[in-house]
Amino acid sequence: MTDDHRPSAHGGDWYSFQEKRGFLPLDFSANVSPLGLPESARAAAGRALYESARYPDPDCRALRKAIAQEYGVPAEWIFCGNGAADIIYRAAYAARPRRALLLAPCFEEYERALRSAGAEVDFYFPDADRFTIRDASRFLELVHPDTDMIILGEPNNPTGLCTDREVLAQIADFCESRGVRLVLDECFMDFVEDSEGRSWIHRWSSLSEEIHYRNVCVLRAFTKFYGMAGLRLGWCVIPDLDFLRKVQLAGPPWAVSCAAQAAGIAALKEHGYREELRALVARERPRLAEGLERLGFFVLPGEANFLAFYVPAGLYPGNTDLTKKRAADSMRKKQINLDELLRSYGIMIRDLRSFRGLGSGWYRTAVRTKEENERLLNALSEIFEVNL
Repeated sequence: MTDDHRPSAHGGDWYSFQEKRGFLPLDFSANVSPLGLPESARAAAGRALYESARYPDPDCRALRKAIAQEYGVPAEWIFCGNGAADIIYRAAYAARPRRALLLAPCFEEYERALRSAGAEVDFYFPDADRFTIRDASRFLELVHPDTDMIILGEPNNPTGLCTDREVLAQIADFCESRGVRLVLDECFMDFVEDSEGRSWIHRWSSLSEEIHYRNVCVLRAFTKFYGMAGLRLGWCVIPDLDFLRKVQLAGPPWAVSCAAQAAGIAALKEHGYREELRALVARERPRLAEGLERLGFFVLPGEANFLAFYVPAGLYPGNTDLTKKRAADSMRKKQINLDELLRSYGIMIRDLRSFRGLGSGWYRTAVRTKEENERLLNALSEIFEVNL
């Protein structure tokens, strides 16, 4: 028997919802562009289907060239894979780290990939009111003599927070001096204000030829920003060409289909799409955050296209009705399941209880269009009987 209310490994499990309820949900659980796949990318993928009798280019040469031109790094530093998750596992298998350090909470596939590669995993738990690394020295205190990999989300998933530039530089310098592989997951960086200036990729172009931070690996994907979750297309920048080759050999060949390669090349030309999406998220993210805060939720100041928030145990459906005090006292003894309550409205959000460092009461919602965000807030206002 399926249970569409249990915490899943990831958001976006629309299939379980549809299987149980017979219709598709309004999905806030997956942080994918609400604008959908750019039309030019859709058309390019469609044309590529006519070539599907042939194997795709295993080296993604045309796609790597397009990425190199767009981001200003050598094409030979780029590897393309079957989504970001594919590259995370490849990097873990290629490096075979003895010990790795992660920030908690973080994307759960980091830990799964590392443990599957035989690594011992340590976690840095920051102050509960910060959820990010403010002091590089405190973070690096957890580096053991046999720690040989660190993975950080920039911005982090599920908090949406970025590490301060100087703090990140201190961590990178430490890793360079100690031979520790530093993987920076920038899959949501395109949503961040001044993403070009804050991305580590753009630091390489300003460095001398002798300093490449060879131990740094930057991970990107078309999944979120270009609405290509179903096509599966990720890429990474690795200046250490020996390690890049190991990443390539850590998985099967032909990882990227003809359709995905063609769609990626087309999407990179969609500068108008980028501007429209960034403007939408920049406009709607604070509006959605304000609505959640007015409901009494604690909202993290995320910089990506999603928001993590906490529903205090004292909040419960109907909390403005004093005649329900007895029911309220009973509700306070357990944390409500907000994801389950919203499903009755045809809406899915992401329950974060499975993330290290969080627990019951923590949720994540994508930032979508104004109309969709209003539908979410209206459903929440009905559940908590609060007039927004």
